[in-house]
Amino acid sequence: MYEDDTPPAERRAQALSLDRDLLRELLGQEELRDLLDRDAVEDVERQLRGSPTSPDQLHDQLRIRGDLRAGEYDRELAAPLLAERRAVLMRIAGEERLVAAEDAGRYRDALGAMPPSGLPDAFLEGGPESLRQLVLRFAKGRGPFTTGEADARFGRDVGGILAELERDELLVRGELRPGGTEREWCDPDVLRRLRRASLAALRREVEPVEQEALARFAPGWHGIGRGASLREALVPLQALPLPVALWESEVLPRRVRGYRPEHLDGLTASGEVVWVGAGQDRVALYFREDASALGRVPASPAPESPQHDALRRALQGAVFWDELLAETGLEEADALPALWDLVWSGEVTNDAWTPLRASRRFGVPKQERRPRRFSRRRVHGPTATAGRWSRTDRLFSGAHDRRALAELLLERQGIVTRDGVRAEGIPGGYGAVYAELRALETLGLCRRGYFVEGLGGAQFALGGAVERLRDLRERPEQPEALVLAAADPAQPYGGALPWPKRAGARAARVAGAFVVLLGGEAVLYVERGGRSLTPLRDPDESWLRPAVDALVGHVRSGRLSRLAVERFDGEPVVESEAMPLLVEAGFLAGPRRAVLRA
Repeated sequence: MYEDDTPPAERRAQALSLDRDLLRELLGQEELRDLLDRDAVEDVERQLRGSPTSPDQLHDQLRIRGDLRAGEYDRELAAPLLAERRAVLMRIAGEERLVAAEDAGRYRDALGAMPPSGLPDAFLEGGPESLRQLVLRFAKGRGPFTTGEADARFGRDVGGILAELERDELLVRGELRPGGTEREWCDPDVLRRLRRASLAALRREVEPVEQEALARFAPGWHGIGRGASLREALVPLQALPLPVALWESEVLPRRVRGYRPEHLDGLTASGEVVWVGAGQDRVALYFREDASALGRVPASPAPESPQHDALRRALQGAVFWDELLAETGLEEADALPALWDLVWSGEVTNDAWTPLRASRRFGVPKQERRPRRFSRRRVHGPTATAGRWSRTDRLFSGAHDRRALAELLLERQGIVTRDGVRAEGIPGGYGAVYAELRALETLGLCRRGYFVEGLGGAQFALGGAVERLRDLRERPEQPEALVLAAADPAQPYGGALPWPKRAGARAARVAGAFVVLLGGEAVLYVERGGRSLTPLRDPDESWLRPAVDALVGHVRSGRLSRLAVERFDGEPVVESEAMPLLVEAGFLAGPRRAVLRA
């Protein structure tokens, strides 16, 4: 049987758009409790109560809504009305109430309340319809109310009057108040206002958010600063090609509190996590059990030469570097570059992360001279040949599962868009996973909709991601500045979102570059090496100061050793308007540059 997977807010908006007679037919009784918006109901009730700021406004409120208890009105505003006999105090249901003088006769005939003496005869006219009139006015001045609430207000049983008004179609009854437990009464005009207000609220809820909201959402969704465990952080990052240097300098430390290299060494040495080359100086990580399902990532073309073929033949299992040399008979000067060619083509990996940390991956390892064979002096530091080398064929021997890739994209991005998928370089692009995303939507595991403005209508999202995104719809009054690596997947500009037009061709998602976000807006781009700062909006001290302060904090946190800025917005920094702000933030002024050290 088909299960409707329309988002709840959209279903409620559709139901509220129906006319009242059709709604009654569909629901049996007007059970709007799950359709009306709680905040909208409270807002309408505040409007009905009003907020008088003058005696005249308070008098109008008494005539429209009826009597008021102590605490429901301002005594200072009531004093002139009482002095002028435009309002009187009457005892109703055992308590003193403020009543418009014109209504004194109605309250006397309906409830037996005695008005004060001295009122004009016209104000003492009541009649047999007095209780009906008071109950009807009570209903018009508030939202849904129960029979018990009405009885308490009037100090007597008014259930019969309420039923009579319903028969005359002057009241409706149903399960109306959100969070209520019994059926309530409501004036039809008030109910229409509640429906319109709820519909407006729901329509705002399902409207697409601005693109900056996605930039506010992405860092939190990716766990920036959250302090997850290393395993938790790596799960959504699988099969994502990133620059080698970025993994341990930015990506993992920003997600894992207290990250240390040995944490990753432990996972790779145990075989639980594997890395695979994805082009020059780029690698992707996998949990070994997920590698086959997720499939290979794009990499450099497979190299062809006698040296490469010899290495392929020798790598039938896990082999140490000296064993590899002995098996192939190659010289180190020939074997090492060839081995790394195979790494970047995704054919060879290692059970350690250490080779990726080596500063010289392509040169021949220097032989340390030792005076004796068994001298205690040994080579220190990572080398490009450490660990055991093996081919990646067995990692990807199983069937590739596109649904697994679609689920991973949802987990990683939260809101999956065409440009977001394209930016990750997935083979086949959006078309490769679109059908699987549709299948996940049918199963109710994700939603399809137009969540972010300007990013196409075919967007898919996890339910929790949609709610979190909409919570971030409004730009904060005091936006926080956040520095992210330009190529970090939590930084959406240049990927799911386009760079600001002012960036021109100067901004790119490359290793070593940084972006400063202010309330989700990309405001400052730091080029690789830090020699140039590019403002992504027209320079102004109001945003430039917090952006520079955030950049200084990023450097002093130890994530960068130094910044030596030579140019700002294409001009020499020492001649720019940014120079005083840089110096004030902690940069040292030089003849040609501004320098900041950690």
